[in-house]
Amino acid sequence: MTTYLDRILAAHRAAASADRRDVDELRVAALAAAPARGFAGAVAAEAGAGRLGVIAEVKRRSPSKGDLAAGLDPAWLARTYAAGGACCLSVLTDHDFFGGSADDLHDARSAVDVPVLRKDFTIAAVDVYEARLMGADAVLLIVAALSDDELATLHSLALSVGLDALVEVHDSVELSRALDIGAALIGVNQRDLVTFEVDPLRAGQLIEMIPPEVLAVAESGIRGADDAARLAAAGYQAVLVGESLVTAANPSSAVASLRVPIGVRR
Repeated sequence: MTTYLDRILAAHRAAASADRRDVDELRVAALAAAPARGFAGAVAAEAGAGRLGVIAEVKRRSPSKGDLAAGLDPAWLARTYAAGGACCLSVLTDHDFFGGSADDLHDARSAVDVPVLRKDFTIAAVDVYEARLMGADAVLLIVAALSDDELATLHSLALSVGLDALVEVHDSVELSRALDIGAALIGVNQRDLVTFEVDPLRAGQLIEMIPPEVLAVAESGIRGADDAARLAAAGYQAVLVGESLVTAANPSSAVASLRVPIGVRR
């Protein structure tokens, strides 16, 4: 049976194959872009201050739930998140499945001073360079979507043009693959990308395998302060939160409520 992930990856790989832009020219342009803001550094700074970092997401819709906030204003939402203390933003740029765009990222980043992750399905070099050129400070690499060679190559390319890479995993095998390429920023997604169901125990199970020197981010299924406190106590330095923030009556207060004291990973 074809899954959400299958359909999304097929669409992105088809688009990458049809892309006729000169990769070398894109790389040169990416290298000449203004300095990035330091996504991993912002997460580390929050952890250093003893707080759980909040990566607040600008997200219009999802394949499984449909519209969440289809008419959102990215600039207003970004400012609101920042006012609540978000250390970073995550912006969906996939249009067909999530309703996002490069304009959403540009508008959000232009409105604030915090670093921004391009949240998308990165499967080719052009995706990395494009992220840098649209103003992103970090790129998402989903281990489940990439071969070992692709993962290593795209991770290296991202770092080479000044981007941080959030390497996303879902199980222990994927986590081992992420550590093998030297990932310094790892996201544990509690959402199964095949069924899109959330397993709230997944992050707690995998944190024990993440070395203390690696920044750990918990993703998906984080509904409020109780979830944040549980993940902070487990040893996560940050949470990436979308749905509960874009649908909150007061997104600024919702962000602030997640900035709980962090624990110590052993």
